Amino acid sequence: MNWVVFSYSLSAKRASSARVSFWRRLQRMGAVTAKAGVYVLPPHDECVEAFQWLAQEVQQIGGDAVVMRVDRFEGLPDAKLVELFQETSRAKYAEIETEAVDLEKLLRRGKKAIDRVKGLENLEKLRKRQADIARVDFFNCQEAVKVNDVLRRIQEQLRQDKTVVAPIAIKKVVDYREARWVTRPRPHVDRLACAWLIRRFINPTAEIRYATRSDSGETGFDMRDVEFGHEGNFCTFETMMATFGLKEPGLQGLAEIVHELDLRDGRYARPETAGLELILKGWLQAGLPDKEIEQRGIALFEGLFTALSRMSRPARTT
Repeated sequence: MNWVVFSYSLSAKRASSARVSFWRRLQRMGAVTAKAGVYVLPPHDECVEAFQWLAQEVQQIGGDAVVMRVDRFEGLPDAKLVELFQETSRAKYAEIETEAVDLEKLLRRGKKAIDRVKGLENLEKLRKRQADIARVDFFNCQEAVKVNDVLRRIQEQLRQDKTVVAPIAIKKVVDYREARWVTRPRPHVDRLACAWLIRRFINPTAEIRYATRSDSGETGFDMRDVEFGHEGNFCTFETMMATFGLKEPGLQGLAEIVHELDLRDGRYARPETAGLELILKGWLQAGLPDKEIEQRGIALFEGLFTALSRMSRPARTT
């Protein structure tokens, strides 16, 4: 297995304050120490770039730094290095899990212990920390799934609206492979998420038209009086997930983000919503054509799905 390695040195005058700053940066990158003064990351493009920028900063203040790729360390097998990464993630996840379990206990005691608004604030902070750890959890630590489960239980406890959606009839994906789809113009969060779902799980080359009315033979979504729309307190994306029985890791987290941005009912606390909302709003304000917004939205939701899947999927065992 290949690794990217960073090492640096500073003059005595610079060492005290700068070294602490660089150490903190390395921690946020997720680097582990293979040997004294030698920091290691997997050879992902973003990891190489992060080390290169850090090396430049060291050199700009008169220090020396080197970034290199190695295929192995003498006396330190790859399995041990992977375990070092996982130990670091495990410790961070354990901190979140402890705080999450404490929050869960408070919620069980009722409003006198903690009110819903404060509970949602705490949950959002925990989810943000979870996302920060997941970003550098390069080897899918098993504890990530445990933390995700606790946070999901907390989310369920904090739901104001306990309305149960009427059972949705399951339909076969294969029956919609050749469907022609239509939805309203100026696609926003729910429609873009549905377009991504169609292309990801039903037909990657599906025809999707943007219009105020559906034509004969078209399958409509997120419009009035069409096959797929809001059902009870489900947004259209959730309706389509339930209809096709889609339960892949990461989809529920994505559904919570879409639900909160579309319905704004305070049902879910997700740290990703604010940033996603700004991006989508910016595309609309820029006056981009519907097809271009869809194309960008497909890429955006695919990236979100990939990241959320990592937090939801159990680690592989060897």
